[in-house]
Amino acid sequence: MKNAVWIWYPGDFELYHGMKQNFRREERGLGWPAFWKMDDWRKNLRFFRKYELAKPEVFTVHGCGVGHVQADGVKFPLEERITLPAGGHLIEVFIGNMTGLPCIYVENEREDGRIFSDGTWGADDFLQAVPVGTSSLYTGREQDPNEAEYEETVVNPVSVTEREGGTLVDFGRMVDGWPMISFAAGSAAAAGTGKEDMGDFSIIYGESEDEALDPVYCYYKEEHAYEGKKLRRRAFRYIYLPGILPGEVSISAVHQSIPLKVRASFHSNDDTINRIWEVAKNTYSLCSGLFFIDGIKRDRWIWSGDAYQSMMVNPYLYFDTEIDKRTSRALRGNTEMRQHINTIVDYTMLWLISVQNEYMMDGNPAYVREMFPKMEAAMDLLFSQTDEHGFLQGRARDWIYIDWADIDKEGPISAEQVLLWKCCKVMADCARLLAGQEGQASGEPSGRKSIKLGPDGRPLPADTVVPYYAPASEEEKKQLQCSAENYEKLAGKLRQAIIKYFWDEEKGALIDSFTSGKRNVTRHANIFAVLFDFADEKQKESILKNVLYNDSVPQIMTPYFKFFELDAFGKLGDLDRIWNTLHDYWGGMLERGAVTFWETFDPAQTGREQYGMYGDSFGKSLCHAWGASPIYLLGRYFLGVRPTSPGYRTYEVKPALQYFDTLDCTVPAGEKSVHIVLQGGKLQISEC
Repeated sequence: MKNAVWIWYPGDFELYHGMKQNFRREERGLGWPAFWKMDDWRKNLRFFRKYELAKPEVFTVHGCGVGHVQADGVKFPLEERITLPAGGHLIEVFIGNMTGLPCIYVENEREDGRIFSDGTWGADDFLQAVPVGTSSLYTGREQDPNEAEYEETVVNPVSVTEREGGTLVDFGRMVDGWPMISFAAGSAAAAGTGKEDMGDFSIIYGESEDEALDPVYCYYKEEHAYEGKKLRRRAFRYIYLPGILPGEVSISAVHQSIPLKVRASFHSNDDTINRIWEVAKNTYSLCSGLFFIDGIKRDRWIWSGDAYQSMMVNPYLYFDTEIDKRTSRALRGNTEMRQHINTIVDYTMLWLISVQNEYMMDGNPAYVREMFPKMEAAMDLLFSQTDEHGFLQGRARDWIYIDWADIDKEGPISAEQVLLWKCCKVMADCARLLAGQEGQASGEPSGRKSIKLGPDGRPLPADTVVPYYAPASEEEKKQLQCSAENYEKLAGKLRQAIIKYFWDEEKGALIDSFTSGKRNVTRHANIFAVLFDFADEKQKESILKNVLYNDSVPQIMTPYFKFFELDAFGKLGDLDRIWNTLHDYWGGMLERGAVTFWETFDPAQTGREQYGMYGDSFGKSLCHAWGASPIYLLGRYFLGVRPTSPGYRTYEVKPALQYFDTLDCTVPAGEKSVHIVLQGGKLQISEC
């Protein structure tokens, strides 16, 4: 059916699949569900839509769950052909699903029929009626939104060698899937591979060769394997089959991925930078699916801080706004908020800031309208934790993270206050945006209706919802303008307090904490002050001199926060620092044979030691999403592409030509792309 899609309660698709994603972590045979509160999806719903038909139409409602259709008060089973005459009609679908996502697909028999499921329907959880949720991934009648649909690619080994009496297989790339193993007829191994001979061979997985050859400390190991056994999806580059020789087996692997279109390309005269871009692309692609996850081996979870950085990379590779929104909805959950995202206070604030970043990317205020109540609830939680100065503090079971670093965290810390200030500014901007939003698509339902009460005093079911793209009413505009003014006032008061208590004139920087009396300076709060325009021009110059260029201030040790630091250097105009770091840090991983970028890299570590983290021999992720930040750094600062108005209605292209002799690169810019060519000293920039 043309334009028909599966529909559900908005956000529930993401909550359902987000929970499945966060339950996939495995460590040495143990399941490890995420350790934070996860909101549940709704189990029973009412979908509805009004139609005015010029002629009779025939439609069928398909659903995932149990329920029925009601057309003008007459009930019909799901999957039954329903005929409606010309005229006005109210169609309602009641559906419930105890174990999965309740959703429906309305199919019309005519290609030009008007009755079909799309974004104009309403969803009612019997507390609130809102526009439905949809996805471009689920537009076919035969699909099931309860199941993620993966593309599968067969990967063949680049080497199969005998090691220690067994077979070591190198696929030459990271695989997120499973190996396929078959035995040669008549081989010794084939004699004992039936299901009745459980335990005949084992499969040891590894991101590195060392891990695959270590049956004790490897993260993944399949014991009691047999030919044809359905294997669990895992991440690996290598597998090792102890006790089985190469001549006895045939081995390949299946890699699964969600199809996401790469819209960017990068080629220059610098071969190292070209390779860094390609490996970053592969790293990022592996960590991008229904959601942005941190890494494909260890956690496999949706972390807000990791996702924030992935959303910064996205415009320079995919420009896929749906994965941003899926990830954001899964992280945030339902409107009520009692615990910070991933239990981390700063991750809640990074989530909130990312909503505005998304608006700058696609220029669609409808998403801001959808998220705004959840943003307000997040701000309420944050302000419930402030002290007499307006400073944010942690509570029991909160994690004040910022970074793995020696930050003085006694009492309120400055990095959190700068983030809170930025959130106030974001809220003010978003409130003003929604108050001044104009225009709506023609032919769609609109208008706000007063709540009608039934004879028992309870609200009657709504039969009309206000689309997220509809302009605010006059009353709502007043409320939003008032909210914007309040958030601006809060931001102003908070900035004054931060400068009073945290800015040290002698040190020329923000200190971590004033409570402890140590006056300790680290880079983190000062980097946020630069990135989020908290610092004025004089303070930025001071931070650059006294913090970022000051070797006595402890260096950033994690690539997570190194992203923010390099972004700050770019914003302050020091591209040399970024250029050198790209070659030294990411180029250093390439010299070690990396096919994806690691969670962290210390060139002083060698051998088995370089794969350890968190006190675990193979605890380090060798395919980590934040390792893909060169895509952003190259696109934003060296190719110089950035939006100058929401949705790239206007944008800037300002390549840093001093670093290149030749360029042939493509960068997305909204619906279009920018082609940048430098050849023979001549620069050409064109839209394509």
